[in-house]
Amino acid sequence: MDVRMDQIFIEAGTLMLAGMVFVFAFLGLLVIIISTVLAPLANKYPDAKPSSVPVPAAKSDTNTEQGISPAIVAAITSAVVRYRQQHKITK
Repeated sequence: MDVRMDQIFIEAGTLMLAGMVFVFAFLGLLVIIISTVLAPLANKYPDAKPSSVPVPAAKSDTNTEQGISPAIVAAITSAVVRYRQQHKITK
């Protein structure tokens, strides 16, 4: 096979350019079709208007303002102590 590298690069560039033009044309045509189809539908079925009454935020059951509960701190501390005793880990 007597194929030169120049010919391969020219063929690859031509194929890449043709692919890019095809994708650009396809996406442009898709945008035009979607715009023409959706414009009448958007006029026929408009979006719902949001209510003007503000909805109060749900109150959280946990008190994040007071920090971590002492019961949770005690549970974590006892779990760490027990783990260190079982695995003989010291400070």
